[in-house]
Amino acid sequence: METGGDRHRFRFFARHISWRPLVVGALGAASLAVALLYSAGSAKAEPVAVPGFGAIAPQPAAAPAPARSVTVAGLGTFPVPDGVPPVVGIPGVTDNPAPAAVPDRPTTGERAVRAARSKLGTAYRMGGTGPDSFDCSGLVQWSYREAGVELPRTSQGQLAVGTPVGVDELRPGDLVSFYGGGHSALYAGEGRIIHASTYGVGVTETELGDMPITGARRY
Repeated sequence: METGGDRHRFRFFARHISWRPLVVGALGAASLAVALLYSAGSAKAEPVAVPGFGAIAPQPAAAPAPARSVTVAGLGTFPVPDGVPPVVGIPGVTDNPAPAAVPDRPTTGERAVRAARSKLGTAYRMGGTGPDSFDCSGLVQWSYREAGVELPRTSQGQLAVGTPVGVDELRPGDLVSFYGGGHSALYAGEGRIIHASTYGVGVTETELGDMPITGARRY
């Protein structure tokens, strides 16, 4: 049975409490819970029971970082599906925007290949070290110098330094040595090399298997 004291307390709360923020907050929290449940539906971690909203499955620790996520105080971080608007105004919830993409930086070998490729068609000259003419080791030395690495001048010297690598492990920029160490080239990727070939040909790009391979080095 309702008493006079009960009616008095009800009127007090009705006058002193603003119900609209509570309703808006509850609706926002419900929407967040739905989004989290949707985005984490495939997660295999044990779900977390949230009173009033049901179970929320946390993002597995081993999963890659999502493009965007929210952090719920006391529960963890959850992925957010594309198209869900930013979460604002919900206490204890932090919206984590997608991190800015970091462009891949070219490796030293890739920079050397880029330099060598810029000299395609340049004339061959015995003893040439560039930039207007090259012999084979001169091209390799010049290309790596452009990439910030100083190499020996001769083909034999270039084969004597660096880390040996197998032919099946080649990466762009690796030195490939031919004819017993007498000819140097740069591996360009996809089974091709760039090298200063001979008179009348100059700097060219050819197939890796066109000459007998002696070894390879990575700098």
